[in-house]
Amino acid sequence: MITRNAAYFFLCCLFPLSLQAQKSDGFSFVDHFDKNQVDILYNNKLLTSYCYGDSIMKPVLFPVNTVSGITVTRGFPLSPRPGERVDHPHHIGIWMNYESVNGLDFWNNSTAIPYQNKSRYGRIVHHKIVTAETKGNNKATLVTAAYWKDHSNRTLLTEITTYSFEVRKTDFIIDRITGLTAVANEVLFRDIKDGFLAIRVARELEHSSSEPATLIDKNGGYTSTPVVNNDGVTGEYLSSEGLTGNAVWGTRAKWTSLRGKIRQQPVSITILDHPKNPGYPTYWHARGYGLFAANPLGQAIFSNGKEHLNLSIKKDESVIFRYRIIVRGGHDITAEEINKLAKDFSK
Repeated sequence: MITRNAAYFFLCCLFPLSLQAQKSDGFSFVDHFDKNQVDILYNNKLLTSYCYGDSIMKPVLFPVNTVSGITVTRGFPLSPRPGERVDHPHHIGIWMNYESVNGLDFWNNSTAIPYQNKSRYGRIVHHKIVTAETKGNNKATLVTAAYWKDHSNRTLLTEITTYSFEVRKTDFIIDRITGLTAVANEVLFRDIKDGFLAIRVARELEHSSSEPATLIDKNGGYTSTPVVNNDGVTGEYLSSEGLTGNAVWGTRAKWTSLRGKIRQQPVSITILDHPKNPGYPTYWHARGYGLFAANPLGQAIFSNGKEHLNLSIKKDESVIFRYRIIVRGGHDITAEEINKLAKDFSK
């Protein structure tokens, strides 16, 4: 789980950067240095972008599309769309961070936090693209380096993340392997609710709700409604343990899948945990309003105080987290298919 690997971050940063030119088919990368993002294309169509602008407070994958071009992530706050919720401006695309790291809140940090409160928050600062390469037509790898910093710009952790992208027919598969190495004498991930690997999904993949909400209207303004219009809302969770809907929240499972329809097309997002991850099988912080997260570290709230996990990383030690995300469009994914993909990933 935890290894001594202080030189890992610095050795990875010596690898040559090789962003490749756009190709006519298969995977390619386009570096928009002026926008602080790298586009990941497949057959010259955008699947996702690695975005690392300072205002986001952490690197993210945004937007995330199916192979056929259907966007499965919420647009707000970067690219808002009518009908979306405008809550939680820190929920952007796919990201990884945590609510309590040496007492600092990395999870909730955004431009909405008042300056006088910033000392309570941490941010993940992109350092460099280590390497980017394609492997045949249907696979690609992006390796990135980043720093987890406190409000005084002191580094707590170094991060090396490998994103492995693959297209299998109608599946867009993202494997994220993240190594975190402590720079501070000790880095403590305190047992808490908000974390860890997350995706904020499109409005259509939410669960139906009768609670009031603020949505983006057709003119781009914000409209508070006492009763939410659930037209087009089709999402439902399914976990490896057979639980469905909102019952998945706060339970352990090897995987959870969110299924629904966008533009009348079946769409699903499935997150697989890995047996080598701390806290496996993870607890699921899967909310009906569109937050879909795996949190292996926040065990107390999910178990009603029966379990606890305060993860401590000593200076120069490392911990590795591994996750697979499967984005499918055009037809449903079955539990049997997911179990096969999970077995493959566990190897």
